[in-house]
Order: sequence, then structure tokens, then C-alpha cells
Amino acid sequence: MKPVQTRDELCEQLAEVGRLSVERGLVLASGGNLSARLPGSDEYVVTGAGTWLDRLEVADFTVMNLAGERTGGAERPSSEWKLHQRTYQVRPDVNCVVHLHPQHAVLLDAVGEPIRLITLDHAYYVRSIGTVPYHPNGSDELADASAEQALTHDCVVLSHHGSSSLGADVGMAFRRAMNLEEAAVATYRALSLGNATAAFPSSALAALHHV
Repeated sequence: MKPVQTRDELCEQLAEVGRLSVERGLVLASGGNLSARLPGSDEYVVTGAGTWLDRLEVADFTVMNLAGERTGGAERPSSEWKLHQRTYQVRPDVNCVVHLHPQHAVLLDAVGEPIRLITLDHAYYVRSIGTVPYHPNGSDELADASAEQALTHDCVVLSHHGSSSLGADVGMAFRRAMNLEEAAVATYRALSLGNATAAFPSSALAALHHV
């Protein structure tokens, strides 16, 4: 995705991510939420409460600051706004948070099976995966636990709930979200074949690069 200069352009990129996320089965209807920092600002936009991710328009985004105050846009932000706020507070390098409900990632976590990074893309984009025990959605406990995991991981699985994927821009955050679920699907298939060990070579991970 191209660099953006305005709030409208940023919201349009997030709307495209929302449409693709529903289209690819990463979330249903109004499940999940998306956010991104406004360029050159300490504010961010986040999807409004109850918005369907495949029907987003610029007017569906709330503008908030890192103190948790609404400063514009849609009147009611997503109930998960704290999840985004706390992540931005601890990760100044992160400019987008994509929170979805990917079925295979959540299922593997629920049954106690770690998601294995098997392909080059899994290893490069995901790198490592944090996990957070179940906490009620919208709670301070969930937001704080997720932010703690975000200190060392760009992809975090929220038990019995969903995932958060982080990036320096909208495109990278969404790439990570897609690769996290693809890695979960690959792990599920490997387990169905009776394999519990296949993974990207750990010896190659440190020197990994991608064009």
C-alpha cells in the first residue's frame, strides 16, 4: 500500500483491509477492529462501534488520542479501542493495528497447539507469536496484557477471541495478519497428517531477508 498523507486516505486503506479481511474469512461482520496513527500526529483512527468491516467508510472511524480521549469522527469508538491505544503507547514504531478473529489461529491456541511458522513468508513477516490468556473484550486487562506481548511480538493471539497484528504501516500489519492465519492453517494441516515438528529452519531465521 502507498504512503498516505491525509486522514481520509488512511481510512480508505483501512476500509480496504476490512473488506479483504471479511472476503478472506478472517473475520465476520462487525467482529474485529482496525486502527492507524494519523501521519505526524499523536492521534489515531479506529473503527467505530458496531461497524461491519466490509462496509467501512471514512465517516465510520473515530479519532482518538493516546490519552484515550475522542477528538473527532464517529461518536462511539470500537469497544476495543483500549487494545489499540495501549499498543501504540508502548510501541512508537507501530502505526497500524489489525485486530481480527482468524479461526485456525484461535482454534490451535484453544487446543494447546502452537502455531508453527513453516514457509519463508511466515517466518519473515510473523517472526514470533505472543499469546494472551482470555480476558473480556474491551477490558483493561486484555489491553494491558496485549501491550505487554507487543513489546516483543508483532503478532499476538488473544485466547478464545482473536489476534492482533502490528506494523509500521497498514500494509505490513495486514500482511502479518494474513501470514499468521496462513501459518495456523498450515500447522492444522500438518497436524492432520500426523506431523508435529515441521517448521521453518531455526538456523536460517536470524539471517532471513525478503525482497
